[in-house]
Amino acid sequence: MPHINLLPWREEERRDKQRQFINVAAGAAILMIGIVVLVHLRMSGIIEDQNNRNKFMQAQITQVDKEIAEIKTLEKEKAALLARMKVIQELQSSRPEIVHIFDELAKTIPDNVFLLATSRNDREINLTGVADSNDYVSEFMRNLDSSSWLTNPRLTVIKSDKQEYPGASWFQLTVSQKNRTKKADK
Repeated sequence: MPHINLLPWREEERRDKQRQFINVAAGAAILMIGIVVLVHLRMSGIIEDQNNRNKFMQAQITQVDKEIAEIKTLEKEKAALLARMKVIQELQSSRPEIVHIFDELAKTIPDNVFLLATSRNDREINLTGVADSNDYVSEFMRNLDSSSWLTNPRLTVIKSDKQEYPGASWFQLTVSQKNRTKKADK
């Protein structure tokens, strides 16, 4: 039997398959490296876009914070101006009150009562005077209580000075001023 050597053919086929495997493996490795590089570039782009959006949002937040601070200062200024306007309106509305109060005092005071001093503290009016008798002081207090501008008279001191003015009664009383709106004035 002749001796046939089939080894070189098998070795060559094995080498071809090995080369083919190496080529496929190298191609797959190159393809994989390409895919990894593309994924890396895409992720880098996404991260960069997100960082740019974050910077933009931070700039917008800073701008809005400045506007909020400005709004707060404007609100404080507005509140201060409104408070000033309210004080001015109260002063304007209460300007004629003193005239009405003196007119009311003149209407309510009996003939034998004389006022020596008046003082005002907010809505309270302190009156000091002298009357011919305690009855006239009582009448004066009743008149003050029925007044449309004054109310709640409270006698704080009453005394008789028999040496200087026999029969005269010295008195001090406090009367409250009624809160009246402009509608009530008309």
